[in-house]
Amino acid sequence: MLALAVGLPPSSHFIYIPVVLILGIVLGFVMGAKATRDAIALEQKKAAEREERRARRQAAAAADAPK
Repeated sequence: MLALAVGLPPSSHFIYIPVVLILGIVLGFVMGAKATRDAIALEQKKAAEREERRARRQAAAAADAPK
């Protein structure tokens, strides 16, 4: 009969696992914050472009309007 000896994990697991967990949380926070900043900047750029197009349309409409 084959018996497997089940023992406690080595002490390095009690250091390694929390360190990896904290590292993952920190990296996720940093990368998520960067993605959020990029998304906000893109949305602001799109809003500025929309405003610029709207202003050009209004200027063109005003120029074409009969006086």
